[in-house]
Amino acid sequence: MYSPPAFRQDDVATLQREIGGCRLATLISHGPEGLQASHLPLLLRTDQGPLGTLYGHLARANPHWRALAAGAQVLVVFNGPEAYVSPSWYAQKAEHGKVVPTWNYIAVHAHGRAEVFDEPERLLQLLRDLTDHHESPRPQPWAVDDAPRDYLDGMLRAIVGFALPISRLEGKYKLSQNRAAADRQGVRNGLGNSPDQRDRALAQRMAP
Repeated sequence: MYSPPAFRQDDVATLQREIGGCRLATLISHGPEGLQASHLPLLLRTDQGPLGTLYGHLARANPHWRALAAGAQVLVVFNGPEAYVSPSWYAQKAEHGKVVPTWNYIAVHAHGRAEVFDEPERLLQLLRDLTDHHESPRPQPWAVDDAPRDYLDGMLRAIVGFALPISRLEGKYKLSQNRAAADRQGVRNGLGNSPDQRDRALAQRMAP
């Protein structure tokens, strides 16, 4: 990922928090069938390995898991908040007009090679952990074990799990750091006053 020094984020804890807040990731690998991408929720274990380990599962009918089993290099993309930046928000627009639109965003890339597994009890625990992670904010969380075990056994046979120890983490926080302070404030104000919640979410991530 191209990341000029002004936008590069190297702090592991910061990147892990970003991963933890991303609801859906894009898993990409290259194998004999070419590039493959799958969109799926992942669970990060920060205590496993120096950079953490990602866990997830794929449908057994999805050929992507075979590329992982063959040892393919994997890239996982986690997208954070993003927004269009209008040049009309820059203070420098009034000074000289030499401004153009851009896009601000936060993104994290995780690299590694995956271990594939299909042992029923290990898969079941992965499903419990993933489900608990996403159900925990709900007032009455649903649990995997609420479903009948014979039904779960059939579902387990239809998926393949994987563990991906992260070998490299890259973070890009493109938040107008390369602009003058007045321009940055103009962008923050413009996004913060937007009717689009996604714009306001990005404004909150920008330093004053």
